[in-house]
Amino acid sequence: MSNTRKKLGAWGEEVAKTHLEANGFKIISQNWRCRLGEADMIAEKNNVVSFVEVKTRRGSSAGKPEEAITPRKAQKMIQVALTWIGEHGHDDLDWQLDLVAVELDAKGKLIRCEHFENFVTG
Repeated sequence: MSNTRKKLGAWGEEVAKTHLEANGFKIISQNWRCRLGEADMIAEKNNVVSFVEVKTRRGSSAGKPEEAITPRKAQKMIQVALTWIGEHGHDDLDWQLDLVAVELDAKGKLIRCEHFENFVTG
């Protein structure tokens, strides 16, 4: 992954974190990793834990951020969430898989930060 893409991703995650916190979410963890993958953010609101994937896009050449969640990526998100739940002993937990889409115009100006709750089901 290029340094520019890494910086863009990290910037998008900070925008997403600010957005979630402004909407009443408490961030439990950022960039939680296990052998199956990574959860960009794990957040909680109203006793529901959200495993949040953040997708950031600059310009329209790569498509909309939400188009990046393929069936394979969705399956990986489920596996990572189940691993976290198992490791933390929260078998009775209410949880969901969310997406925060961060979009910039070609000049780098933020044009959209949108939270999709329950984006992935399964």
